[in-house]
Amino acid sequence: MSDFRSPEAAVRLQNVLPHVETPLFVLDEQLLEANLKILKTVKERSGAKIYLALKGFAMWKAFPLIREYLDGVCASSPHEAKLGKEEFGKEVCTFGAAYSDTDFVELTKTSDHIIFNSFRQWQHFKKTAPANIDYGIRVNPGYAEIDIDAYNPCVLGSRLGVPSEHFQPELLEGISGLHFHALCGQGAETLEKVVANFEERFGKYLHQMQWLNMGGGHYITEPGYNIDLLCQIITRLQTTYGLQIMLEPGEAVVLDTGYLLATVLDTIENGMPIAILDVSAQAHVPDIIGSNYQYRPEIIGASKTADKPHTWRLGGPTCLAGDSFGDYSFDAPLVPGQKLVFPNMMQYNMVQATTFNGIKLPDIAILRKNGELEVVRKFGYEDFKGRNS
Repeated sequence: MSDFRSPEAAVRLQNVLPHVETPLFVLDEQLLEANLKILKTVKERSGAKIYLALKGFAMWKAFPLIREYLDGVCASSPHEAKLGKEEFGKEVCTFGAAYSDTDFVELTKTSDHIIFNSFRQWQHFKKTAPANIDYGIRVNPGYAEIDIDAYNPCVLGSRLGVPSEHFQPELLEGISGLHFHALCGQGAETLEKVVANFEERFGKYLHQMQWLNMGGGHYITEPGYNIDLLCQIITRLQTTYGLQIMLEPGEAVVLDTGYLLATVLDTIENGMPIAILDVSAQAHVPDIIGSNYQYRPEIIGASKTADKPHTWRLGGPTCLAGDSFGDYSFDAPLVPGQKLVFPNMMQYNMVQATTFNGIKLPDIAILRKNGELEVVRKFGYEDFKGRNS
């Protein structure tokens, strides 16, 4: 969306915007809590457990608020699991495409659930697997509605999840749950179809399971999401098979709850007006480059089409020729020193940002519910130097 989520959110940010140093990620605590309340409603109505997916949002300074509402975190590596154990302090559910022997030992110190991507790995670690941890197998439900193959874990040739034709039920001893992930920012209607395909392939094994993890990609906090249908799906599965349903949203937790703030450093001409920002598409919003420009973020007060009178190409400060956000139109020409606000930037960008070209990482701040801005992390030269030692 190109506008603020609410008039109140606009006022909160506009009150502090003139005084901030950029580049800066800003989490709006009030907007985050609004999303958490929606997720809490799903938990209360359905009995499901909901975990924060750290791969999408690992800002641990926000964990004190999030853990008031959610059951724990899901991790994909020993570092994420350790962060969840130390800073979130509730359940840690870990899945990885494969674990080294060292990884597995570390994960047994921090995880409550460990999910394997193959029966080979389960058999490899089974003899040394501590009994106080729940173990699961990720399966491939064979159905997804994701157009971009890079984001589709069910596409032919995917390395994620055991396909039904390679499932080995004779090796299920010690396995207490199954896991699938087949959504990417989608609704309950898509989930319903994925579940139908999953049950057709794997439903006969669910009666011997204690839990079913339906992964992430659930757009639960998006306006118009069919929460009634989601709760019906969860309730039916739990009742039919006598198990606990778990969800692992990442984006839904922080959907539309924060911003990336940038400043125009310079303006130039080369066939069209061009503005150079202190924010880099390559380093700070890598989904733009990684998706071959299929994704472009919104900018408050701007349009991604030419319907406003002044069209500008926006570029980052690196030496990469393709470090570009693309073309946006504005009501007035851009000028050096002007601040731009990219909304809905909490998911994935902070965890994926790099120091490419020595570019400074954006600082991180929380806009508290009382309207005060707290900068919780500043980055500098030592972060770049340490990363490249």
